[in-house]
Amino acid sequence: MFRRTFWFTTGVAAGVWATTKVNRKLKQLTPEHLAVTAANKAIEAGGRLKDRAVDFALEVRDHMDRREAELGDALGLAAPVDRELPAARGYAVIENRNSTKYVEGPAPEPRQTYPTYPYNRNEDH
Repeated sequence: MFRRTFWFTTGVAAGVWATTKVNRKLKQLTPEHLAVTAANKAIEAGGRLKDRAVDFALEVRDHMDRREAELGDALGLAAPVDRELPAARGYAVIENRNSTKYVEGPAPEPRQTYPTYPYNRNEDH
């Protein structure tokens, strides 16, 4: 009698354990969970890639500075290179001829302005 009870409880425990494992695996294979897992891995990979790119850029800059110093010594240039950026340049701007700001001559009469409303697609439904 004790043997039957032992094997019965062992079978029940094994069944519960197997069912729990299968249910866990099924939850991991749902599309939502797979999407979250893929997004997390992509974010981690992007962070690693960014860190590597930053390290590479810093290493290139260090080697560039070292090589510039070697070339400066070889050419007899003792003055340090000015690393400041040039002054900001103005960009060509397309004039808005309808604006009173760019009209030459006497000031035109003010136009009537209408209130603008943001387009919200949720209001249509």
